Amino acid sequence: MSHSPIRFSFFGSSRFSVLILDELERAGLLPISIITTPDKPQGRHMTMTPTPVKAWAIERNIPVHDPEKLDSAFIEKIAAEGADVFVVASYGKIIPESIINIPPRKTLNIHPSLLPHFRGASPLQSAILNDTKDTGVTLMRIDEKMDHGPIVSQEKVHIIEWPTYDTLEKEMAEKGARLLIRTLPGWIEGSLSEQEQDHAAATFTKKITKEDGLIDLNGDAYSNFLKIQAFHTWPQAYFFHEHGGRKIRVKITEASYRDGHLDITRVIPEGSKEISYQDFQRGYRALS
Repeated sequence: MSHSPIRFSFFGSSRFSVLILDELERAGLLPISIITTPDKPQGRHMTMTPTPVKAWAIERNIPVHDPEKLDSAFIEKIAAEGADVFVVASYGKIIPESIINIPPRKTLNIHPSLLPHFRGASPLQSAILNDTKDTGVTLMRIDEKMDHGPIVSQEKVHIIEWPTYDTLEKEMAEKGARLLIRTLPGWIEGSLSEQEQDHAAATFTKKITKEDGLIDLNGDAYSNFLKIQAFHTWPQAYFFHEHGGRKIRVKITEASYRDGHLDITRVIPEGSKEISYQDFQRGYRALS
């Protein structure tokens, strides 16, 4: 498969990364190599599984690296490939200065928020949880600190009604990729300027945990709805229910919010398949 005239290597590991790569491919922009995190054990049998980015690269015969450590051997290998610029999107590791400064046009990062707001690992979930409907994507040059580098370009996005996380992730990944497509030519030729972030205005996100998904059905309806939408992919919002003498976890897979009311429509009771919330109320609650 032929590569684009702009020589770039891509660092990424998640579904967000793949969505960006898909959009770049549609525009005829393919990386000369891809760097992702190592295979990890997954599933009941703990089978070693590549990241979705590695699978994407293999399907297209693009050279892929998945180093355990970003050490001198890796640096030598990646430097020899001669990229004009590195592009990062949801890689999952801190990239040291010794790597981000290898290409002549340094390293750009696609971040799904309007930096300096929502720096860190969970900008999309945090935007939903905080009901920040004026959001967007940022293309920034990476420096030695997390999401701290100067801004190259941004695109604002206004959300009317909150979709689920995976729907928002797809929209923001595609917008981020198109922003990169528009920006790269000028960045490579050196005709674009960059702007320092307002670090005093920075806000930070945290790593999402499984426990964050717990909701109180008697709590604020809109806050619960935001949690359901933000955690739709993982860890999924859930509540506990006493059933058959034990406490079971019930995941909420679908809900809506109208006129101050949370309407839960689909759930997955622990050890069961997905059912309607009405069936859950008729069955599980009746047997409690």
